[in-house]
Amino acid sequence: MPSMLDAVVVGAGPNGLTAAVELARRGLAVEVFEAGETVGGGARTEELTLPGFLHDPCSAVHPLGIGSPAFRAMPLARLGLEWLHAPLSLAHPFPDGSAAVLTRSVGETAMSLGPEDAGAYRRLVAPFTGHWDTLAEDFLRTPWDGLPKDPHRYARFGLAAIQPATLLSRRFRGEKARGLLAGLAGHAIAPASGVATGGIALLFALAAHENGWPVPRGGSQAISDALASFLREQGGTIRTGIEVKRLDELPPARAYVFDTSPTALARIAGLGGAYDRYRYGPSCFKIDYALSGPVPWTAEEARRAGTVHLGPSAGEIDAALRAAVDGLDPDVPFLITAQPSIVDPTRAPEGRHVFWVYGHVPSGWEGDATEVVERQLERFAPGFRDLVLARAVAGPPRLAVRNANYVGGDIATGAFAGLQTVLRPKLARVPYATAHPAVFLCSSATPPGPGVHGMSGHHAAKAVWRRLRAA
Repeated sequence: MPSMLDAVVVGAGPNGLTAAVELARRGLAVEVFEAGETVGGGARTEELTLPGFLHDPCSAVHPLGIGSPAFRAMPLARLGLEWLHAPLSLAHPFPDGSAAVLTRSVGETAMSLGPEDAGAYRRLVAPFTGHWDTLAEDFLRTPWDGLPKDPHRYARFGLAAIQPATLLSRRFRGEKARGLLAGLAGHAIAPASGVATGGIALLFALAAHENGWPVPRGGSQAISDALASFLREQGGTIRTGIEVKRLDELPPARAYVFDTSPTALARIAGLGGAYDRYRYGPSCFKIDYALSGPVPWTAEEARRAGTVHLGPSAGEIDAALRAAVDGLDPDVPFLITAQPSIVDPTRAPEGRHVFWVYGHVPSGWEGDATEVVERQLERFAPGFRDLVLARAVAGPPRLAVRNANYVGGDIATGAFAGLQTVLRPKLARVPYATAHPAVFLCSSATPPGPGVHGMSGHHAAKAVWRRLRAA
C-alpha cells in the first residue's frame, strides 16, 4: 500500500462505489471503508423473511439505474449485472378493476389513460422521447459542471419539470391520467403541489419509455457487487465491517469522500454545524413479504407489472403524502409496490414469490402501519393476506438501522421542500466540496439526488479529481 492514498471513500453504497471507481480509473490509489458487512448501502439483497426468499431491504426497481450515464460507462454486464423487465413497467389500478399502465410504448401508455387524455399524454412526452441519453446526462447533472449537452431541449424540459405535479396534471381531464401522474410524482415524497414534483413524474415516465423499469437478476445487490468487482479490477480496495467515527481513524489520504448523510459527514470530519440547516424529510413504513403465490390483483394489468402503485385518485395520493409531511399517522396510504419474482425466479423457491411495499409516514414515526397497508392491498388484491407466509416489517427506526444515510427513516436523505428541492445540500458553487479542502460529499444528499444511478458519486469524483490535479 502506498504511504499516502489519493482518496479514501467512506460508505460503499452505489454513489461511494461509483466515486471510487472513477477515481481509480484515473490511476489514483483508492480505498473504501464500509460499516456494513457487505457493500451496497441502499442497493442490497438479503433473506429478510424465510430461507430462499431474497428481498431488497431498500431499493428494488431501477429506472434511473439502467439509464445512468455513469453505469453505462462501466462494463457492469460483464461483471454480473443483468437487467430483467416485466411485461409492463408500472400498473396503476383503480377500484373498478381497470388500470393505467406505463410501458416502453408511448401509444400503449396513452391508450390506457382513456380517449379523453391519450392525446394530451402524447403531447406531453413527445418533445423528449428518443432523447434519453442527452436528457439524462443533462438532468442528472449539476449546474456547475458546464453547459447542458442539448440546451434547447433541457430548457424545454426544465419549464415542465419545475412545475408542481398538480399544475402539470391540469393538462388531463380524467382521473386515470391524473392518478398516474400523482403516483409518479409521489416518488419525491412530497405533496404534489411541491415545486419540481412534475419533473419527477415526467422523468420516471420518460425513463420507462426509453429503458423500462427493470430489476437486477438476483436482487439489487447485483448492482453493488458489479461496481465493487470493477473497483477491484481498477486496483481499488474495499474494507467492510469498519464503522468510521472520526477522520483521524482513516489512513492518510489526499482526499476523503463521504457517501453519508451531511449530518454524519459533519460529525466525522469535525465540521461543526456546517449542515445544521439541512432538512430531512418524512419516512416510510416498508414491508417485505414471502408469499405462497403471486399477488391476486383484480386488475389484470397489475399481474404483469414489475411495479404497482396503489392510490385510487390523485387527491388521495396527495393527502397521504401531505399527512406524512405534516406528521400525521397514516390512514389511507399511497403504496408503492414491487413484485420482482414475476420476472426473476431466483428470488424465491419455485412457485413462491417475494413482494415489496411501502407507504409514507412521518419522520421517526414509531407506530405500526401493517394493518392500514394490508387493508389498502386487499382493496386491489382481495385474498392477499391468505398468501402471506412471512413478513419483515420496517418503520422509520428500522430503516435508519438498515441504512445510516436514512436519517429519521428518510430514504431520500433530504427533504424535497423549498430551495432544497433543487439546491442540495446547500447553496454552493461546487455542492460536493466542504469547508475542509480535502473532504467531499457524494451521497444522494448532493445533486442530482436520490436513486440508484451513481451520478452523485460521478460528479463528486470529478470535483475531487479537479482539486487533486490543481494541488
